[in-house]
Amino acid sequence: MGKILKNLVPYYKSVIVILLFLILQAWCDLALPQYTSDIIDVGIQNSGVKYAMPQKITEEEFQIAENFMTDEEKNIWEDSYEQNADIYEINIKESKIKSRSKKLSMALLMNFSMSGVKENEFKRQMASQMQADEKELEAMSVEEIGKMLGITFNTYETDGETYVDMRQMVSMMPEEAVSSMRESMEEKVNVMGDSIVSSMGIAYAVKCDKEAGVDIDSIQKNYLWTAGLKMLVIALIMGVATVVVGFFAARIGAGIGRDLRSRIFTQVVGFSNAEMDRFSTASLITRSTNDVQQIQLVSTMLLRMVAYAPILGIGGIIKVASTKSGMGWVIALAVVIILIYIGTLVIVSMPRFKKMQVLVDKVNLIAREILTGLSVIRAFGREDKEEERFDEANTELTGTMLFVNRVMTFMMPGMMFIMYGVSVLIIWVAAHRIDGGHMQVGTMTAFITYSMMIVMSFLMMTVMSIILPRAGVAAERIDEVIHTEVTVKDTENPVEIEDTKGIVEFDNVSFKYPGAKENVLSNISFKAMPGKTTAIIGSTGCGKSTLVNLIVRLYDVTEGKTKVDGVDIRDIRLKELRDGIGYVPQKAVLFSGTIADNLKFGNENATDDEVKSAAEIAQAVDFIEDKEEKYNSHIAQGGSNVSGGQKQRLSIARAIAKNPKIFIFDDSFSALDMKTDAALRKALEPKVKDKTVIIVAQRISTILNADEIIVLDEGGIAGKGTHKDLLKNCEAYLQIAKSQLSEKELGLTGKEEL
Repeated sequence: MGKILKNLVPYYKSVIVILLFLILQAWCDLALPQYTSDIIDVGIQNSGVKYAMPQKITEEEFQIAENFMTDEEKNIWEDSYEQNADIYEINIKESKIKSRSKKLSMALLMNFSMSGVKENEFKRQMASQMQADEKELEAMSVEEIGKMLGITFNTYETDGETYVDMRQMVSMMPEEAVSSMRESMEEKVNVMGDSIVSSMGIAYAVKCDKEAGVDIDSIQKNYLWTAGLKMLVIALIMGVATVVVGFFAARIGAGIGRDLRSRIFTQVVGFSNAEMDRFSTASLITRSTNDVQQIQLVSTMLLRMVAYAPILGIGGIIKVASTKSGMGWVIALAVVIILIYIGTLVIVSMPRFKKMQVLVDKVNLIAREILTGLSVIRAFGREDKEEERFDEANTELTGTMLFVNRVMTFMMPGMMFIMYGVSVLIIWVAAHRIDGGHMQVGTMTAFITYSMMIVMSFLMMTVMSIILPRAGVAAERIDEVIHTEVTVKDTENPVEIEDTKGIVEFDNVSFKYPGAKENVLSNISFKAMPGKTTAIIGSTGCGKSTLVNLIVRLYDVTEGKTKVDGVDIRDIRLKELRDGIGYVPQKAVLFSGTIADNLKFGNENATDDEVKSAAEIAQAVDFIEDKEEKYNSHIAQGGSNVSGGQKQRLSIARAIAKNPKIFIFDDSFSALDMKTDAALRKALEPKVKDKTVIIVAQRISTILNADEIIVLDEGGIAGKGTHKDLLKNCEAYLQIAKSQLSEKELGLTGKEEL
């Protein structure tokens, strides 16, 4: 995880912008359910009225309400309204209305509850107050009971039920009786839920507003329109925030991909052969493409999902707590179930995720081998066997991917089942709480929405917990390449050679490959001088190519020193060292582009005449001139559209066009016929008369005229000298010569020479 997050550090400013917009997005997301709840509870159920204190109230109702209030409450009540004719209008700010409504709620509830009492309940209460038999009052009408008490009770009918306004008798009751009634009401309120209490208070305010001539329908419409418009604005803000987050996250992801590819490429280009031997080409390609894509994708998802999930989850928990619904245990239960479910999927699939990257490498490696060696495979009739080998690797990768995908297919159905199950549980629990008056319908709706947000936030984090391991593996593989210490690198205090002559010297050099137990080369000492040709010959596997690779510093020596102009090449800048060497590798390599591009590869400033001259020396002019576009003819990747001999001649011409002080030909004439070989060496002589030439060869004919021939045998120097000297003094050279040329061609006559 840390290796993934550190890629975000260069983009910290954009990350801060993303976090700010994520907070804004979460705020909008969390605000919408509350507005939905308010539309249901306030806008629909309570007609758009939010508080128990009416906006307007008739003078008669105002005075009746005071009968239920304490002295302190009367002062608050009177201070909150201003009389205009026979109507009292509220004259305080909304913030004060909310707090004062709570203080006056008990008095207003008593007033409202006594303003409409069912007829049978009215008679029961009157019997209790008069200490009379209930049966006697049951036979009497409301008017008769009122006449008996000297009070006129107002009555009205609703849904076939007769209701009696009992408030007239409160003014006639002693204070102790009113206090007793208040205590009784408080006990009932404590039993009832806050939802019912709030609804009853608002119902009283609606009743008073209607009686005072307030257009309640208009208030309700205004409330619904205002709430709807607010929700629309919030949704638009959330949409903008989402787009901004997506834009910046995509830019950061793309930037991280670009940076990682650049770092990998720069690192790999600086690798010596020792590091290249450690990583296969197929693996490096996978690491710089597939692995980088994994990091890029996960980085974008981290910013868009993982960063948003905790913000949304914490906000959802705070909102759930603020509803005071008493159903927090439902959320806790859902989260525990989700964690167990996702944990099970992760445990099952994680080993396969790690294995998948290795199998991708394997498929790439086999595919690359087959495509590169297609001609050899066809020549040996191995198509079926190679197809089987590829199918085996491909089938293993497919099986692993199918297993992982099948496991992951259980995630969404399972999560949906859990989410819908949580919704059903919430509705079932909330229904009982609504029935008990402890919750409103809108609160339940908001709770469900917040619950889904919390569950989704955990889902997002758990989904990432599945994706992250694969990205973690990719990050480790990329990190392994980037942090691989390059063994061949510039020294801190390089030596500059002012007058380069091109003297190459091996001073008691020994070398073994990294991890090997035995030396490939041992105690190699010789000196190659300018104006002379030094040839190296030996049996296959004796270390010829390894020796010349040490000159170019593709490897560093294990013991001894390799010098140029008397300076240890490890003390010379790599660029300066290699700029002075024209190297023709054993395997000719061309690059996609034109012939001219390839010939100018080592010297971009080479003129057309210099390029043509190099081609003439390398005996490449004939086939170049035969092409329609000549030097502008296209060369395919790897030089696949030219023959082996043409490829080798172009490779030689490339080194000649560079015009270096040191020429190294690593068995570069092997693909040339004898005639072309001889013509090339003859044309090359004037060009290299003041240069140091080192030739690695298999053919004796190529090095017959070399100034010095070094014979390698089993990693050591078996002989050193001219062709004639070695025929007399070096058995290893004599055997090689005899295997290629006749005794007559070698000038061997007589038994003493054999």
